[in-house]
Amino acid sequence: MKIVVESFTMDHTKVTAPFVRKCGNITTPKGDTIAKFDLRFTQPNAEAMPTGAIHALEHLLAGYLREELSDIIDISPMGCRTGFYLIKLGDLSEEEVGLALIKALKKVINSDEIPAVNPIQCGNYRDMSLFGAKEYAKEVVAKLENKYIK
Repeated sequence: MKIVVESFTMDHTKVTAPFVRKCGNITTPKGDTIAKFDLRFTQPNAEAMPTGAIHALEHLLAGYLREELSDIIDISPMGCRTGFYLIKLGDLSEEEVGLALIKALKKVINSDEIPAVNPIQCGNYRDMSLFGAKEYAKEVVAKLENKYIK
């Protein structure tokens, strides 16, 4: 295969999670910028979030990150279950995304329910853990605050 997949170019053995990493920008033919970010929650090849926790975080962050950042195209869990990809129209710095993620995760910690947990709005609505989502949110917030809030 000759196609270069950006996430495969990162040395997963040389990073320390959690972190926010700008994976790159794409400029559309009309001149718009689309930015991609790696929102890594757990250490690659050492930890993986269980599906119930990452699925609940996906539902919660879908709304809470959009409250903090405009023009989000998508936030999707990584197949390795160590974090999420954030795709956004327009460019931002890692710090701006990190601060928005901290705010969104604090809302997760204070959540009483997960949105769209029903068979009409979700294809696997039974596999959710609000408790797990809150625990990972607490861990990530504590570590990212040390990096982004001085």
